[in-house]
Amino acid sequence: MSLVKEKDLLCQQFLAKPKKLLIDGKWVEPETGKTFDTLNPATGEVLAKVSEGGKADVDKAVKAARKAFEQGPWRNKMSAAERARCLYKLADLVEQKADELAQLETLDNGKPIKESRYFDVPAVAETLRYYAGWATKLEGETINVNNSFFTYTLREPVGVVGQIIPWNFPMLMAAWKLGPALACGNTVILKPAEQTPLSALYLGELTLEAGFPEGVVNIVTGLGPNSAGEFLANHMDVDKVAFTGEDKTGREIVKASLGNLKRVSLELGGKAPNIVFADADIDAAVKGAITGIFFNQGQVCCAGSRLFLEKSVHDQFMTKLTERVGKMRQGPGLDENTQIGPQVSKEQQERVLNYVGIAQKEGAKLVCGGAAPKGDLEKGYYVKPTIFEGVNNDMRIAQEEVFGPVLAVIPFTSVEEVAEQANKTTFGLSGAVWTRDIKKAHKLAAHIKAGTIWVNCFNVLNTAVPFGGYKMSGYGRELGKHSIELYTNIKSVWVNLD
Repeated sequence: MSLVKEKDLLCQQFLAKPKKLLIDGKWVEPETGKTFDTLNPATGEVLAKVSEGGKADVDKAVKAARKAFEQGPWRNKMSAAERARCLYKLADLVEQKADELAQLETLDNGKPIKESRYFDVPAVAETLRYYAGWATKLEGETINVNNSFFTYTLREPVGVVGQIIPWNFPMLMAAWKLGPALACGNTVILKPAEQTPLSALYLGELTLEAGFPEGVVNIVTGLGPNSAGEFLANHMDVDKVAFTGEDKTGREIVKASLGNLKRVSLELGGKAPNIVFADADIDAAVKGAITGIFFNQGQVCCAGSRLFLEKSVHDQFMTKLTERVGKMRQGPGLDENTQIGPQVSKEQQERVLNYVGIAQKEGAKLVCGGAAPKGDLEKGYYVKPTIFEGVNNDMRIAQEEVFGPVLAVIPFTSVEEVAEQANKTTFGLSGAVWTRDIKKAHKLAAHIKAGTIWVNCFNVLNTAVPFGGYKMSGYGRELGKHSIELYTNIKSVWVNLD
């Protein structure tokens, strides 16, 4: 087993340091005096003790961000090109520290090291560079109203932004939030998920090294309800909150925004239909189905958790699918041979296994998996790759977000039937269509109510392409130029020429 030993970890020095809060350019102890444990999901062992920020800490961070926005050099003295250079420098530092960051992400989240090394870290650097480029391209416009007025618009930063990120892609979601917000001249308070705070804290160190002024990037670790997350969402001096996570928490964020009507953007859950027609490239679709549901242990908001198979290819597809899934190597994320790691926490493992029981009670047929592995993996939070067939689209396993390596297979007979069933969900984040008939692909892509549709592929993302959802999958679009809209205000100026 090619497993990196803990004593050989490049990130060991970082793990050994106290995990403080980053406020106003300094690492400080929490006012609460409290800490919480962040665990290694592969073993259940404590990785580090992390500061538990509370209301007073959030107040300090918001005050620092407000001062940096109103009085500091970030927006008032530094040019757009200088702000861009900070982001470019941060991207360079991420690449220089790629191995440490990848190990840290795998230890804290559980994902395979190959995913951290070859997907997460490069995507973080790419995102930061993409938005560094946008810093110098924010423009207003002149509007020809009549000869009596000179009328123009200004695109200005929103102000102080609270950003609450999830535990499934901690480092990448931090970049998705920080990149556009900072490029536009905002100041930020970042609150990472309590399950996975380490890579965000490491990024905090890198922001200081990259030369971001004091108070521009603040990081407050802590819990969610009745703690740092809730206090940040409720804060009356925060101009905007950006949140990625489950829909239940998203609703609470919206309620919290009512105090000062702060702007909100939400990227929430999904229940993506992954539709395979008989005329598809079956081998490619099988590979896509595996990527769609088992990547990152199924802990992906756009996961293809509902696999719709045309009946005439159902048996052939299932034979190929189960054969490949049966060969997947499950183990600790630091093992170079691991293809699927543990769930992020004991709570998440129990949630997934509870849904397995619900599916069985509702009459779904368990094809494989459906349990935690025994032996060497028993101490970790593992769930075997799980497939159910004979699923009805009305079952809870087909309607509720499991957020784990659990695939619900649903047969269909016609385009009309699957089109209706695909949209029969409260979510609308993503979907996929596998077919050689381009007309059918375009028709379904237009029909499915979701923010991203993949045709003959799955989980393909790019920083330049917008990402977000319909319905209860949230509102607003991250990535691409559309993310700039989330972090800027438009001001109209009228000049009387008479």
